[in-house]
Amino acid sequence: MKRCLRHMVLCAMVLLCGVLCGPSVFASEPQVQATTTEEQPTEGAELDVVGLIFDHIGDSYSWHIATIGGRHVEIPLLCIVRSAEGKWHAFSSAKVAHGHTHEGFFINHEGEKWKGKLVGRNSEGELYRPIDLSITKNAAGVMFNSLVVIVIILGVARWYRRREYDINAVPRGFVGAVEMLVMSIEDDVIRPSVGKDYKRYSPYLLTAFFFIFVSNLLGLVPIFPGGANVTGNIAVTLVLALATMFAVNVFGNKEYWKEILWPDVPVWMKVPIPLMPVIELFGIISKPFALTIRLFANIMAGHTVLIALTCLVFITVNMGATMNGVMTVFSVLLSVFMLVLEVLVAYIQAYVFTMLSAVFIGLSRKEHHAAHKTKN
Repeated sequence: MKRCLRHMVLCAMVLLCGVLCGPSVFASEPQVQATTTEEQPTEGAELDVVGLIFDHIGDSYSWHIATIGGRHVEIPLLCIVRSAEGKWHAFSSAKVAHGHTHEGFFINHEGEKWKGKLVGRNSEGELYRPIDLSITKNAAGVMFNSLVVIVIILGVARWYRRREYDINAVPRGFVGAVEMLVMSIEDDVIRPSVGKDYKRYSPYLLTAFFFIFVSNLLGLVPIFPGGANVTGNIAVTLVLALATMFAVNVFGNKEYWKEILWPDVPVWMKVPIPLMPVIELFGIISKPFALTIRLFANIMAGHTVLIALTCLVFITVNMGATMNGVMTVFSVLLSVFMLVLEVLVAYIQAYVFTMLSAVFIGLSRKEHHAAHKTKN
């Protein structure tokens, strides 16, 4: 158990580096302080539901905390961009917020192309998109969620270390809950799916499970430091799926590659046209694609439904007090129900991702048919 927990911490750090795309991890940290900016609300303006939904599920260069009296309280994040001239620039996102320009860069709010992204103008005055390695809200969310996972695992490992020689020690409370999750995933999912080599892959699979589960739960928390749509970002789910793809194809045995390149089918399906090998090679790509879309779509859909239900209160304001009161009660009750359901979905999606990853890894560790028959 302790060895598995240590390996989980290592896997969490590796996954963190992968999700943040290397160079952005080693950038200097910005001064994190709450800033307030003024915005004059427009009286009688209709609520832009679509814009509100996409603002929530999308990414941003600052972490919005609250709006108090028309003033936005937000944490500026670190912007790291490379200009067309090849120079790197690092500055606070507060310097380019609300239409400001800094060192030739600004956030584009016009048109559909690069909307909401940092852009610049070259020497000819044309708009261009620089190489952007900024610490955005989702990147900061990945850092925070990874830190939470590491703290949880190290805390549980510390409990076991203190009671290493106490054979009567029984974990309770939070430590007992974490142990229950670890043992249930390892005994009910990883071991039967992967096979005899399951201990080799348990640290990665358990790390993926806890990272996704924690990210899903914190994404449902509407206040800072929650609310970041980490697993609802396709870039994050893609990196997790590529990690599984790496584990499957790099550590797959000879029998696995034989089934792909020269499967046990009639020869005419392999030569002269390699029909079956092409289909099997396509499966190498389709498996991580399925993992990516499944997690991304389910989490993004849940966030979208929750925001849409909340917006019913404001959409029906102009329909009269009776209609607005009825829809407010309906919106609150249904939102609470959906929030409870999303907590269950948070666990299910982490479980499904881990289970499918374990199944794919197990398929890459197949034994030779003849040897399997001899053992039976």
